[in-house]
Amino acid sequence: METMIDEIAEETFRISTLVETGVPGGFTFNQFLIRDEQPFLFHTGTRELFPAVSEAIDRLVGLDRLRWISFGHIEADECGSMNLLLAAAPAAQVVHGLTACLVSLTDLCDRPPHAVADDEVLDLGSHRLRYLPTPHVPHGWESGLWFDQTTSTLFSGDLFTQLGGGPAVVDSSLVPAAVAAEELFSATGLTTGLQPTLERLAALEPSTIAVMHGSSFRGDGAAELRGLAAAYASVERP
Repeated sequence: METMIDEIAEETFRISTLVETGVPGGFTFNQFLIRDEQPFLFHTGTRELFPAVSEAIDRLVGLDRLRWISFGHIEADECGSMNLLLAAAPAAQVVHGLTACLVSLTDLCDRPPHAVADDEVLDLGSHRLRYLPTPHVPHGWESGLWFDQTTSTLFSGDLFTQLGGGPAVVDSSLVPAAVAAEELFSATGLTTGLQPTLERLAALEPSTIAVMHGSSFRGDGAAELRGLAAAYASVERP
């Protein structure tokens, strides 16, 4: 496995590893690091990926400077190496929404997490991140995403999941590939909250969408999110 580093927005880096998992073309596991006065990591990767991910963080900002660790929801690929990172990065603290901290993270984290409320802004120095609870979108009661108001980047977690590898960032629509992945995995909770949540994210008008599995997107992020919402509206479960 080779881990690649690409800058997808200003001082925002994608750390990506293509893993052969049995799905066609393999599956990418992406973490995103914002380099700032208080460096911020979105997704930790699994424990298996910890050596590669921690080495990439150390190259970009220095592990001893990592300040914040977050992720969309509680799942091995999102936060499996959370405590390994806390041990390696003495200044780091997990930050997540109130629900995640109350239900799981206060117990799971080796250091107490920092809880944030809906729409609370985390100031990294140059970058300002807004927290957006997204319960059950795409899955997990505690789910939540971040929007970088400085670079107009939405850290979208498992939304827009794609199979296989590909460029770090593309300007063509991700929706067809995301629908193909959804047909394989049935990973998205098709709840009454799905469409309003996607519309709330679209209203942010992101110019970059940082995707956990597959390529990220640069362009009209609002149109992409509304396109994804329309595609989900026609999905039928077996």
